[in-house]
Amino acid sequence: MVETIEPPAAAPVALAELRGFLRIDGAAGDAELAAQLRVATEMCERFIGTPLLERTLRETLAARVEWQALSVAPVRAVTAVHALSPDGSEAALAPEAYGIDIDAGGRGWVRCPSGAGRVAVIYTAGSAGDWNAVPEPVRHGILRLAAHLRIDSDGVPPATVAALWRPWRTMRLSAGSVR
Repeated sequence: MVETIEPPAAAPVALAELRGFLRIDGAAGDAELAAQLRVATEMCERFIGTPLLERTLRETLAARVEWQALSVAPVRAVTAVHALSPDGSEAALAPEAYGIDIDAGGRGWVRCPSGAGRVAVIYTAGSAGDWNAVPEPVRHGILRLAAHLRIDSDGVPPATVAALWRPWRTMRLSAGSVR
């Protein structure tokens, strides 16, 4: 189970930018436009297979001697590993009680030979540190999809948007998350 501890602070595309793209004057309908930007951003992240901005995540795993992959990539840093007791309490593990690795592809790996039942791994994952580092074609695709959602919300990005995002799409083919 992965939960976001610290989400990104702002949207990749400013509301004013979407208003200008749609040639809308005034703030009427801003709530709907902001919602469309959020949906477009989430669809982009699902399409490319990675979070656009770095965020802090907490993932619960079974403690194993074997290496286990973290669910979200690219991993920037693993900041803590906590042992979870059956009653729900947590205790930070000493660094020598677990192993962490981040491979060349940005996949994070954890192992806990200490024998704890379950562990919570706190880590930072995402492609960019801020929205200025998100590639312009990705941002433009979000803008175009948000505009498209005003007239059609079928849940599928139009071909022009998919073409903008495809170079950044991450495909993972694996039979499991243990190495």
